[in-house]
Amino acid sequence: MTRSTDFGVTVRQGVRATQPDLVVHALRGDAGDLTDGPKIGFVVSKSVGNAVQRHQVSRRLRHVVRTMLDDLDTSDRVVIRALPGSRDAQSARLESELRAALKRTRITAGAGS
Repeated sequence: MTRSTDFGVTVRQGVRATQPDLVVHALRGDAGDLTDGPKIGFVVSKSVGNAVQRHQVSRRLRHVVRTMLDDLDTSDRVVIRALPGSRDAQSARLESELRAALKRTRITAGAGS
């Protein structure tokens, strides 16, 4: 996800799930949406740490998301906001939190998994 309008729509209209180190906003797109895959966006603010720490968190999250792309529908939009605790979290912890959050957003949205 690269456009700010995509981020805004997903955060405003999507289902939110909070974890200790992440906040996930997920929006299930229409079946008629012609996309080549799910759209994922990351928000890693200065509260997470300096530039090096923010990039480390972004890289960890990108790596974790790659393992889950097959579980997402091609019309899904997901915004992942890293909280300050994500700076010290290992990839395995981030993965479990992200999986739990995505599962919760699907159950809340009625999509089931």
